[in-house]
Amino acid sequence: MSDPCEILDSILGKYNDHYKWSKSRFEKIKRISNQKVGHIGQEFVEILCSEFGFAVEFPTNISGKRTTQSSWDIKIEGIAFEQKTATEDSSEKFQFNHIRLHREYQAVLCVGISPSNILFGLWSKAEITTGKAGRLVTMEKGANASYKLTKGVLDLHPISEFKQRLLNFLIEEGT
Repeated sequence: MSDPCEILDSILGKYNDHYKWSKSRFEKIKRISNQKVGHIGQEFVEILCSEFGFAVEFPTNISGKRTTQSSWDIKIEGIAFEQKTATEDSSEKFQFNHIRLHREYQAVLCVGISPSNILFGLWSKAEITTGKAGRLVTMEKGANASYKLTKGVLDLHPISEFKQRLLNFLIEEGT
């Protein structure tokens, strides 16, 4: 009988992540659960906003502790955002999952992490709901509570433009 560990190891070799992540700058993110990738994205945006002088706020529960269950993820300068983080797949796309249209937020902020770059996109909720931000695909057949927005590398902006694009977006949305 074959060694079960060797069998599993050979199967894992066939299903490993795309080679582009091997020894890349952000390789570690591929070993983290999807839920934690979202937390990493939120902490990244929080720190970036703070460094740029943007006021940030998070939902809290009754006792004032930060909560992950809310109709919005982060407020930046008073604008409520649904925030999504995704890693680049093998076809140079980002799948921003679980965008929920029924929640009370004003905009969507997506952070895309590729092997060596960080990209982002900002869209108002109106742009999301009308399809101007791109085509939403339901996450569950026959359901309409949670959607996926797919973006290519060229559909997003380099993180070096974050401060200026966010400032412009906040000014536009605030009026």
